[in-house]
This record gives sequence, C-alpha cells and structure tokens, in this order.
Amino acid sequence: MFDYSYSQDEESAIERLKKWYSGDVHDSMEALGLWGFLEGISLFGTLAPGAVVVGPAVTVLFEPSDRKGEPQDVYHNAIDNAPAGSVMVVDAACADGSCSGELMSTGAKTAGLAATVVNSTVRDIAQVRELGYPLFGTHPSPVGITGKKEPKKSQVPVTFGKTTVKPGDIIFGDIDGVVAIPREHLIAVADQADHLGADEASARDRILDGEKLQAVWPV
Repeated sequence: MFDYSYSQDEESAIERLKKWYSGDVHDSMEALGLWGFLEGISLFGTLAPGAVVVGPAVTVLFEPSDRKGEPQDVYHNAIDNAPAGSVMVVDAACADGSCSGELMSTGAKTAGLAATVVNSTVRDIAQVRELGYPLFGTHPSPVGITGKKEPKKSQVPVTFGKTTVKPGDIIFGDIDGVVAIPREHLIAVADQADHLGADEASARDRILDGEKLQAVWPV
C-alpha cells in the first residue's frame, strides 16, 4: 500500500533536486506551466541551514468527527508503514486542532520519514525542534483534535489551496516553504531546475566578481 517504485531516471531526478532550493523548484515549475506551492505552510520544526527535504508523499485525510480518545488509527498506520525517506502530507483543515506534535513527530522520525507537512495547526514546537524533525504546518496551536476531527483515509489526493498532492508525488521543502511536484512532471522539473540553477550560480559568481546586477540578470 505504501511502497513506491520509481524508475532510475525518476530516482536520479529526485537526487538532482536536492541541489537546489524551493525558489528554484517553483520557478522551474512555473516555466513549465505548473503550480506546486503549498500556500500557508511554514517550517515549525528544524532543518539545518541550507538543508532541504525531498521525498515521495504519503497522504492522510482528516474529516470532522466527535469521537473522543484521540482516534488516530489511520494516521498511526500511515506513519508506521511509510517508506523511509518519504514525506507525510496531512490535510487536517476540516476542523480546529493540531494533529501533529511531539509524539507524531517522534514516531515519524523513528520510522525514517523525512518530514511531515500538515494543512492545519501543529503543536509541541519546542519539543519537535529538540527532536530535530522537520514539521511544517499553518501555525502553532495548543488545541487538540479529540472530539473535533479524525483521520479517515490514507493514500488519497489531498488539497492545499490551489495545489492537490497525490500519493507518490514529490514533496520539496525548505525554510521558505513547501512545493509539490506531480510525479508525471518530476523529470522535466528537475531538468529545468538544473538549467535555472546553473544560470543563477553563474550570475552570482559574476556579481561577486564585481559586475553590476543589471548587466548580469536576467541572463
């Protein structure tokens, strides 16, 4: 259910994307007529300076629920069975409450996930940062989910604003935000990012060598 099989070219594209940052990636998508920004999502956990997160999406969808007792069966199963290096992508925007904090992040990190991205609030920020886990969300809130919502489905499309994320799409996250790359466009986006990144690196070197910005950019 959670296993993904990528071609050699797709695996290479994922590795190549790790050289760049989210601005490069989204500019590359827009150059191809695509959109992948997860609006309103910010980093509240921890990433080393300059580090990025790149991995396949495992999705979970929450729905309103008045059940009590932290009923997170679907979410727990997704965390426990997600492939190492994947990114948990959770749409919990249906009601108030933080579905991810210290325990979910600890479980995710122990399971080998690269990050968790939540379309809702997150909590236990100090503890998550001490854990050293990249947790993304809309904003912090101490409010819990019990009696408000519960995870109902996994491995289904989830929507963040204008962007729909499907299981197996590639998630790219850094300190600036999160971008979702449709799997069918992965190689083209990586190719475009390599081209754009090379141009930017060349422009940066020329500026550092004393050339004026207007003479250098755009290339």
